[in-house]
Amino acid sequence: MKIGLFTDSLADMPFEQALDWAAEHGIEAVEIGTGNFSPAPHCNLEKLVQSQDARRAFREAVETRGMVISALNCNGNLLDPHPQRRETAQLVFHRTLKVASELGVGTVVTMSGCPGDLEGGTFPNWVTCTWQREYLELLDRQWEQAIAPFWSSAAQEARDLGVRIAIEAHPGQAVYNFRTLERLRRICGDQTVGANLDPSHFFFQMIDPMAVVKALGPGAVFHVHAKDTRINGPEMALNGSLDTRPMATPGIRSWEYVTLGFGHDAFFWRGLLAALRMTGFDGVLSIEHEDRLMSPREGIEKSVTFLMDLVPRTTA
Repeated sequence: MKIGLFTDSLADMPFEQALDWAAEHGIEAVEIGTGNFSPAPHCNLEKLVQSQDARRAFREAVETRGMVISALNCNGNLLDPHPQRRETAQLVFHRTLKVASELGVGTVVTMSGCPGDLEGGTFPNWVTCTWQREYLELLDRQWEQAIAPFWSSAAQEARDLGVRIAIEAHPGQAVYNFRTLERLRRICGDQTVGANLDPSHFFFQMIDPMAVVKALGPGAVFHVHAKDTRINGPEMALNGSLDTRPMATPGIRSWEYVTLGFGHDAFFWRGLLAALRMTGFDGVLSIEHEDRLMSPREGIEKSVTFLMDLVPRTTA
């Protein structure tokens, strides 16, 4: 396995400076954001679409520093019910698939998207409760009229381009756990659509990432985010995991994203890496820093040190 970095964590640095810093700190692979939820600090997607020279320079900037591009990331709401937002998000997605193909990058990370009520509303509607009949009716309509049609087409486009799509299961999106990812993979074909496994999104849902890895089975995990979550036990007991208080209030919420090892110890992470290896995964663990109490540089450095002792090294 390789230790990687989602370079949005170094958004304050120019592209090549961020690459230099990453290489100097033991990073072997980079995941680069192309837009949507990512501010894309290190990628001019339009330029990469238009210019072969720009694509060559982009790739060489990474490779000459001894690293590889593990994935392009265009996380966003590809099924946004607001027409303009949806059009913009899907354009970034389609361009990212094309650029990945041209660059020889085999994996694009994105989210499934979340539709609205399908009757003219412009806000996403994430169904989390089934006791009221209307919720189930809405959920069925979302899958039949929005999710399945878009992703069937997107999967075919990815196959034609020779690119795999790694879905990041995330609350607020149609795919947020194992069962919803399984459903999408049945629609799309499990060779084209797999998981960008991000354990941090499972911890606060009380989902066991190791159980998910085992249930997904061989070949289903395309990419991994190395990111942790700390559970605030007393607050979780009172408030539960559906916590809508701002993420900018660490220490108050039921849970928060933290640097690797600050939420779950080495014993857990060693077990997760072993589970991944047992399914045949030997890819990249891409550090994504979202710890509100630690600077990105410090958090990345600590994460690299933490992983160095755990990661089975890729054999020559």
